[in-house]
Amino acid sequence: MKKISYGLTVLIALTIIEVGTAAAKDQTFTGEIMDSQCSKMASHEMMLKGHGMAGKENDPAAKKMCTLDCVKAGGKFVLFNAASKTVYQLDDQTKPVDFAGGKVRVTGTLDKATKTIHVTTIKAAS
Repeated sequence: MKKISYGLTVLIALTIIEVGTAAAKDQTFTGEIMDSQCSKMASHEMMLKGHGMAGKENDPAAKKMCTLDCVKAGGKFVLFNAASKTVYQLDDQTKPVDFAGGKVRVTGTLDKATKTIHVTTIKAAS
């Protein structure tokens, strides 16, 4: 077995440490700020129907009202991507308030194990 020099050993160790502790880079995720209850059904349809607002699923004001009401009732803000039917939990429950029911771009880091986005910013989608 060949002997590895001390300098090479230190370089390898530092490289491993650097890779292991590198900060996760922010990513951008798109979708709708929705409440956790409606995201399970991929729609506000049932909740709005229950409030006598059937047919208003695409009305921005109705979606906002539904999202805020469901969060007040104990739900959580989530990001729902309709194209992939993916629901992301949001660690920050304050930033989404102004975007409730709206299409957005969320920037942050994703914890893949919990599908939670550690939110850096939220901006309205253009």
